[in-house]
Amino acid sequence: MNVIERVALIALAACLPLGAQAQDRVLRGADITESALIEALTPQMDAEGGTPAASTPGVRTRSIKIMRDQPEAPAKQVAKKAQASLLITFETNSADLRSEAKDSLDVVGKALQADSLAKFNFAIEGHADPRGGDDLNYRLSQARAESVMNYLVGAHGIDRSRLKAEGKGSSELLNADDPTAPENRRVTITTLK
Repeated sequence: MNVIERVALIALAACLPLGAQAQDRVLRGADITESALIEALTPQMDAEGGTPAASTPGVRTRSIKIMRDQPEAPAKQVAKKAQASLLITFETNSADLRSEAKDSLDVVGKALQADSLAKFNFAIEGHADPRGGDDLNYRLSQARAESVMNYLVGAHGIDRSRLKAEGKGSSELLNADDPTAPENRRVTITTLK
């Protein structure tokens, strides 16, 4: 990548809305609102309204054209998944939800019932930090994802067929510099097609 390409990428990144730059941000406490969840979990649609958009909505560019010595095939743009990562707390080494986690999941339940999200299915991913070993972390993260799913079904009447629980163990750390950081023990909800 030459200097002009780097400058163009930096300029484009600066134009992106904050939400697109902070895709990996973990919502916690008061940040978990119905409107924030609906915004994060609603897939962006293309101009025809049928498929997720490949570009960030609301971003306009003005004829930035990068010339190359040799022509290349245009790169396929991939749309970011519609997802929200939440700091959901559990009892230590357990899948039992704490009361503050239930409060956060009550907001999630309301958001999943909103008209704009009612037609979608969701993956509920449990994540763990690397303490405890791979096998234990996978089983614990799966149990926690199932606990969240069961709470949403039981307390909010979300149709179980719309939800899929998936344990990720410690395979997708958000903060690799601090493996035991709370954001590595999170629940991520991803909109499925």
